[in-house]
Amino acid sequence: MRKSLLLSTVVSTMVGAALALPAAADITVASWGGAYTMSQQKAYADTWKGGKANFVNYNGGLGEVRTQVEAGNIQWDIVDVLPHEARVGCDEGLFEELPRDAFTPAADGTSMDDDTMVPVPNNCVVPQIFWSYVPFYQEGTFDGNAAGNPKTIGDFFDVKKFPGKRGIHTWANALIEMALMADGVAAADVYKVMDTEAGIDRAFAKLDTIKDHAVFWSSGSKPLELVSSGEVSMALAYNGRIGAAVLSEGAKFVTNWDGQVLEEEWLVMLKGTKNKKEALEFMVHASAPAQQAGQAKWINYGPMRKSALAIIEAGEPWFNTGVNIMEHMPNAGDAVKNAVFANPEWWADNGDSISERFKAWMGQ
Repeated sequence: MRKSLLLSTVVSTMVGAALALPAAADITVASWGGAYTMSQQKAYADTWKGGKANFVNYNGGLGEVRTQVEAGNIQWDIVDVLPHEARVGCDEGLFEELPRDAFTPAADGTSMDDDTMVPVPNNCVVPQIFWSYVPFYQEGTFDGNAAGNPKTIGDFFDVKKFPGKRGIHTWANALIEMALMADGVAAADVYKVMDTEAGIDRAFAKLDTIKDHAVFWSSGSKPLELVSSGEVSMALAYNGRIGAAVLSEGAKFVTNWDGQVLEEEWLVMLKGTKNKKEALEFMVHASAPAQQAGQAKWINYGPMRKSALAIIEAGEPWFNTGVNIMEHMPNAGDAVKNAVFANPEWWADNGDSISERFKAWMGQ
């Protein structure tokens, strides 16, 4: 009896202590939806032991972020942002600055920031992925063509050797860089040339060579439809859209990595979140090499950390369907031999004027 009473008291004390511990707060992460958010859910949220991460979709930009921060009513703890917003939002004080020593180093001790493939712009961000604009076509499109299959960015702009219409997006980013590379500018020199008025004129002159053959798109799914239907013989698209169709749906698309333009993606924490501790823990988890590599099991956007790429390469076949993924990565191997990493600072300084000129060019 006494033993039972003692045991009951101990159990009650333990349960009471457990109930007294504060529960881990749920956090909310704003991202882009679709297969991309699914990959984040699988790699980051489902493997995080510190609480629950709920994903919501947003349309980009800083408008809603500003509204929440200025009102002191934070609904999103973490946001997945593009390079321009990553810089502007930190400069405006919309994001928390993060302790760099909190993040997981690579296996060889290299810090997260030094392990990231591009310079980390500020202390507000942690690395996420690279995605890119790339040319692609459907297997068999150029069978019997005297010049064979297209292989270079120059071939995308050569409608004589490679006949057919071209699917291109309705904004200037990446098209200016690609046009210059197609005109013979080395990838390393693209932004030097873009710094001159003559360089921009040169890019638009190259764009003129496909103007009469252009079919414009603004939705990420559209170029795949255009190529599949045969309406265009080649198109530019997001590499992840092409990869998802090939890896998960069996599409017969061929990607030409030559001349691709890579873009950055970062995670940030909103200033004033009440869940700062949990949000930081989640960001530490999501930016670790193992989790960055894990995301590539579900989508072929490239992890920004070099050590994550090494994990993937060593673990091939890595993709969840049991096939190799490295050949579909935008930031590895042959894919980066003649590629441009987009320069967010250049576009921040010049984007408005270039966009106006590009809109006028489309309407001519």
